[in-house]
Amino acid sequence: MTLTLRILERLDGIHAADWDALRPDDNPFLSHAFLAGLEQQHCLRADWGWQARHLTLWQDGRLRAALPCYLKSNSHGEFVFDHAWADAMRRAGLQYYPKLLGAVPYSPVVGPRLLVGCGADADTMRQALLEALARACDAQRCSSSHLLFLEHADRAACDGNDGGWLARRDIQFHWSNRGWPDFDAFLAALRHKKRKNIRAERMRVQDSGLQVEWRAGSSLDAREWDAVHALYLGTFDAHGNDAALTPAFFRHLGTALPGQVWLALARERTGIAAMALFLQSAEVLYGRYWGSRAQVPGLHFELCYYQGIEYCLRARLRRFEPGAQGEHKLARGFLPVFTHSRHAIAHPGLRRAVARHLQTEREQVAAWRDELLRHSAYAQDGSPDPGDGSR
Repeated sequence: MTLTLRILERLDGIHAADWDALRPDDNPFLSHAFLAGLEQQHCLRADWGWQARHLTLWQDGRLRAALPCYLKSNSHGEFVFDHAWADAMRRAGLQYYPKLLGAVPYSPVVGPRLLVGCGADADTMRQALLEALARACDAQRCSSSHLLFLEHADRAACDGNDGGWLARRDIQFHWSNRGWPDFDAFLAALRHKKRKNIRAERMRVQDSGLQVEWRAGSSLDAREWDAVHALYLGTFDAHGNDAALTPAFFRHLGTALPGQVWLALARERTGIAAMALFLQSAEVLYGRYWGSRAQVPGLHFELCYYQGIEYCLRARLRRFEPGAQGEHKLARGFLPVFTHSRHAIAHPGLRRAVARHLQTEREQVAAWRDELLRHSAYAQDGSPDPGDGSR
């Protein structure tokens, strides 16, 4: 087949339906609404290290494949850390940046990156995208290409490609729905001490006087969205980080992704005191942002984890991904699973050094996961569901 590569600096030029038709499922982070919304609502800026370079393949005027891709001048907002690699290049008198990144900005969520639809030629189109990425990397004079938080099909495509992709693993903590009818049934599967601690945490929130509610994003008005965004800003400020998402983007989510944006809110008499923001697909709930101006023990766990678990049980969702890092999630019914990335590095010396490092790192990550599983909150076998990408 004859394919034409077009590299786009904005998604506005592609019809949303054409882009979304390339997704294998309804993962909201790969939707045109989410990715184009980041651009339209001024969440991506060159001086923050993000410049869109979306790779699109066309055949006879029809969009056949795409990769959300960014030219990066730093490694901020990625959640797969390669700062040591950049430092090694700097000390050698070489440049690590710019690099090309296939990922969802600011979002450490597992999902497809090589968007090829569900046709019989999907594998062929994945290989075509990887070849296009290699050409773009050369044309942009980049040191490397990176694909983050990959599902199995994309990992297999990289591993079957001759582009020299290096495999990296890390750990997140995910919750898997085992068919429990309600939260009490879930608690019954945990060890007695863990179950007791969770009940005590929830009781402290209940006794605080805060009113906790679960709301669809589409039901919030502009004033409520502004209050939610202010709490989001407060969390980033408290940790000395820069908040990239704008109030307009938060409001955009509420209208552009109906049925896929949810919030757990804690209210006091003067208004919203704390919030946790979630997105969902047909099978997975994704926890994203949290903020609070109330000092209530256990409130973070209530809004970010327990409200999400209860919703998954009601909606019969298969999995809950509450975000990156956090061993404290283990005591609350979440289990360690592997996340996967692939990296193609042009400089042969750096590539050899990174390959040696990744081999040691993979062994360390595997041993860490095994140790975490031995301290699972579950009374019996709490091994992750094989369908959750943990392999």
